[in-house]
Amino acid sequence: MKTTPLFDLHKQLGARMVDFSNWQMPLQYPTGINQEHMAVRTNVGLFDVSHMGQLRIIGHQATEFLQYNTLNDPTSLKVGRGQYSMIPNQRGGLVDDIYLYRDKLDNYLMIPNAGNTTKVKHQLKLQAEKYDCHVVDETETWALLALQGPGSAVLLDRFVENDLTMLRKNSYVETTLSGCPARLARTGYTGEDGFEIFCRPTDAYIIWSLLTEAGATPCGLGARDTLRLEAGFPLFGNEFTGDTNPLCTSYAWVVKDKPFYGRKAMWGTKCLKVLRGIKLHRRGIARHGYRILKNDQEIGEVTSGTISPMTRESIALGWVETEHSNDGTSLAIEIRGQRVDATITTPPFF
Repeated sequence: MKTTPLFDLHKQLGARMVDFSNWQMPLQYPTGINQEHMAVRTNVGLFDVSHMGQLRIIGHQATEFLQYNTLNDPTSLKVGRGQYSMIPNQRGGLVDDIYLYRDKLDNYLMIPNAGNTTKVKHQLKLQAEKYDCHVVDETETWALLALQGPGSAVLLDRFVENDLTMLRKNSYVETTLSGCPARLARTGYTGEDGFEIFCRPTDAYIIWSLLTEAGATPCGLGARDTLRLEAGFPLFGNEFTGDTNPLCTSYAWVVKDKPFYGRKAMWGTKCLKVLRGIKLHRRGIARHGYRILKNDQEIGEVTSGTISPMTRESIALGWVETEHSNDGTSLAIEIRGQRVDATITTPPFF
């Protein structure tokens, strides 16, 4: 089981540790998931996300390689910018959804999901044999923290010389944080303004302590999940799988109209179901795999569900037959043998 550089600190803070993609990670701290969630929505929270993969793609043909092996268009990326993207498989589905930063003209940093890092690295290395570039795993070279919430810029601004008001969303800057070299990227997975902080593993404790002492609330994976679900963001393994066609989701905008690996299969697939947001009419958690019904007929399945800490309503994401997927469509979700009325809606849910 792998651990992050902050493993001992999490235990000292009383975190409940869980196995997540072969990493020991904090699920929650004694404050609880709801309070951690609300800290991010109203002020600022701090996450250890050092389990996320970090793959360096470098070489004269790095851009050409990524253009064919990712769905978004890396040629549109300027140095110092990042983009959400996906890695396709040959069947027209997905290997993973990722984030891609451009460090130099021929040097990129890719952030895959923790559970998919090995799979992503394997596919990319195979494909890279056809190009003048190579893939380097830097996952354990750098620690990664996520400072998220409407108060994140004000808090972080106290410790850096850079003017963070000039740092646009999806951009990053190399700086120092309390004397520690760091990269600050204005990105996140919560639906709030925020920054992802890349730093040396030996500096992670210093930066974590600095930010929490300044007012950031420690947050675990539990709050990270409720925050992303409330924002309507997909999680690979729930909303996305190897068979997911992104054209059947609200992320079709990611797919460029240029050649890429698996393009023919992806565009040749008809969307029988689409990924939609669902709001239940009464309390009850719609869990992964629960049936979605219309007039007593199964029309889909839930992929994620929770009680929104912000609205206290039951919310979910799920795959629904295309003909029943319009906003406002009435349906039901079967929860422990009981049918709960629900309505199709477009996230975010707060």
